[in-house]
Amino acid sequence: MDGWGALFIGMEFAAREAAALAGAGFLLLGASNLLIDLIWICGVFRRRMFGTAAPVFPDTCAAPADTGWTAVFIPAWQEDGVIAEMLCTALDRLAHPRYRLYVGCYSNDPETIAAVRSVVDPRIRLVICAAAGPTTKADCLNYVWQALMADERIAGQAKAVVLHDAEDIVHSGELHLFDALIGRFDMVQLPVLPLIDEHSRWVAGHYADEFAESHGKELIVRMALGAALPSAGVGCAFSRTALGEIAAGRPGPFDPDCLTEDYELGLRLHAMGRRGIFVPLRPRRGAPAIVTREYFPATVDAAVRQKARWMAGIALAGWDRLGWSGSLAERWMRLRDRQSVLAAILLVSGYLALALFVLLEGARIVGLHRPAPLTPAISLLLAVNFAMLGWRLAMRWLFVTRAYGWREGLRAIPRVVVSNIIAMMAARRALTSYLGIRRTGLVQWDKTRHAFPQVLPAE
Repeated sequence: MDGWGALFIGMEFAAREAAALAGAGFLLLGASNLLIDLIWICGVFRRRMFGTAAPVFPDTCAAPADTGWTAVFIPAWQEDGVIAEMLCTALDRLAHPRYRLYVGCYSNDPETIAAVRSVVDPRIRLVICAAAGPTTKADCLNYVWQALMADERIAGQAKAVVLHDAEDIVHSGELHLFDALIGRFDMVQLPVLPLIDEHSRWVAGHYADEFAESHGKELIVRMALGAALPSAGVGCAFSRTALGEIAAGRPGPFDPDCLTEDYELGLRLHAMGRRGIFVPLRPRRGAPAIVTREYFPATVDAAVRQKARWMAGIALAGWDRLGWSGSLAERWMRLRDRQSVLAAILLVSGYLALALFVLLEGARIVGLHRPAPLTPAISLLLAVNFAMLGWRLAMRWLFVTRAYGWREGLRAIPRVVVSNIIAMMAARRALTSYLGIRRTGLVQWDKTRHAFPQVLPAE
């Protein structure tokens, strides 16, 4: 056997092993996704056939009689490029009689402090964290929490605490909606609908695809199953009473050693027996959609850093911090939350197998090597996975089309490749970050630069 023959035999072996690994893993993950789809489809069918719907959504955004005041928490580290515009937009849009915007900044970030002070309004409360930045977003939020408690001695206890980021475009009706639901629920999560960045349709655009499906289906299924609802960290309201219960004996309700404090907070409230709710894009047919809009990272590097933080905080550190508990549905949802790193490994294996099979086919065409045919088991596994892939792409198209129109729905299909590439790169960074945290115990705010639209989207 010459050197080329040995090389091709080795490539063939590697391709088959990689295909078997990826195929088996994708089969399991695909079955989980398919079950989520079927549960969602059954819910839609039941509502349309029998007129059943969750009776929790208010017919209007009118505030209830027991309206309290609302504190909006906005952590800001190096946000001088967006924070002033965000605050002006919030002040202009939020149609609510009693609220205050708490902006957490750091003393070693004078640019952001100056940007906040440039917006003069008594409803803005600038909070300077005692520690130099960046610490973590949770640590910043705890300083804001301390400022809220100090203000409550004069203004009385707030009814709700709302979380937003410095780049968010708030909806004019959100505070009234929170008023209507806080009391019956201790957490209310609005949908997040990323803006389409015309200069980054492929990188920033893949966030729109993922959120359209996640907030159009996944959270609705979680709510139907009675599993915990994770907070997205933006467009989310918590009852002041529930947060106070978590914060008892601590500097605040947010864990400063956590990379994804918003996600964990939703799960901890559920474990305490507190109720959360996700308000769909259309709570009722014809009802207005109340959503949070924002630009997401537009470059590969920024997207990888953000996705790596999510993976490290949810899939890796979340396993250590929260473990496995609750009902079967809850454990299933936690497994889905933590499968991102495994999915990235399977993607690497799948793309490797695909590349090797292409090379082997090229060698066969030119007569350099004749690969053995695939075994019936591998052929069947690949056929089932390709069928599942077709179904997944159809579902992605459906949800993106519902949220953004058919053109973005079509773009979402090839954007899956971009999403996969970013996921694979982020998994490597997440593993490195997680191992570094385990070794040093140091958790730091790894944020990305943000942008605010020149022209605000219509509500």
